[in-house]
Amino acid sequence: MIPSILPTYNRAPLNFVKGEGSWLIEADGRRFLDMGAGIAVNALGHAAPELVEALTEQAGALWHTSNLYGIPNQQKLADLLVDHTFADTCFFTNSGTESCELAVKMARKYHFEKGAPERVEIITFEGSFHGRSSAGIAAAGSEKMTHGFGPLLPGFVHLPFADHDAVVPAISENTAAILVEPVQGEGGIRPLPDACLKSLRDLCDSHGILLILDEVQCGVGRTGKLFAHEWAGITPDIMMVAKGIGGGFPLGAVVATEDAASGMTAGSHGSTYGGNPLGCAVGARVMEIVSDPAFLEDVNRKAGRLRQGLEGLVASHPKVFDHVRGSGLMLGLKCVAPAGEVVSAGLTEHILTVGAADNTIRLLPALNISDEDIDAALARLDAAATNLTA
Repeated sequence: MIPSILPTYNRAPLNFVKGEGSWLIEADGRRFLDMGAGIAVNALGHAAPELVEALTEQAGALWHTSNLYGIPNQQKLADLLVDHTFADTCFFTNSGTESCELAVKMARKYHFEKGAPERVEIITFEGSFHGRSSAGIAAAGSEKMTHGFGPLLPGFVHLPFADHDAVVPAISENTAAILVEPVQGEGGIRPLPDACLKSLRDLCDSHGILLILDEVQCGVGRTGKLFAHEWAGITPDIMMVAKGIGGGFPLGAVVATEDAASGMTAGSHGSTYGGNPLGCAVGARVMEIVSDPAFLEDVNRKAGRLRQGLEGLVASHPKVFDHVRGSGLMLGLKCVAPAGEVVSAGLTEHILTVGAADNTIRLLPALNISDEDIDAALARLDAAATNLTA
């Protein structure tokens, strides 16, 4: 008999009932060190006082009105995103998946309005993850994502990861945009080299196509910059945002330049819940905190501490770990042992990590994780690896 919750997840046998900072508390009282942060969502940890205050204040005033009317918190968050990024305008969604849908529509509508309706193809890369909607799985193109869900939405061209030589011949008179994650998350914490990102920007400029960045997982301070593309010194035309922007509340956004968004006029897109007062109250507070240069400086300091410790684990456990990769507090441990076994061994030591492709485990802690919790995480991972090889 099918369970009342559709069985699309292989869930760990854990039921968390409370969170405190970087810790989750199971129904039976056990405490787990959360190094996944809800898959890079809980940017400020669990039950962050600043976010609880923002949400509670708004919840006592107004929950929902719809986008038929102005929403003050939405305007506040939009202004913060425009002030702190390349963007001129924002549209708010409830998730990264919804942000992907709009980014695809926006790119195609841009060329349609410019008199080039044939420009509908979007170039994407192997190992990518852009959500689980029809457009998202078609964009990623992997067998795991698409099996059994055909016919797929057409108009996507899939290329090998970080193979710049393959991009140029793939561009044609039908190309609308290039869509890429500066750091692949689901794909195994694989950063795109800065030189590749710069070259993609140059190619888009020279061919009159748009550069779309998916920063759903790597954005909002995760890599030590407010957004990961800043490390390469470039800007996109359209960017997808979600996960950390809501600090745990469902929230996403598409931000874009005025030119890239020029085809999106009244009636061309919409969302019932997107940009609701509750989500935007939390998102605005997240942005105020995470965009502070001192906060980002501390993210980089903590990232250095964590990475140095992980490098030590690789050296100490060569039968378990191969190498460390990633940026900021978006780090991956490429494993020698099966990654799933490493995640399970971590559960025994009461530490939560997140599996990924390429036999990798993800470490995506709260951006404000304490030094003590970093050290505790390293000790628990050390114990997990020791148990695997005992």
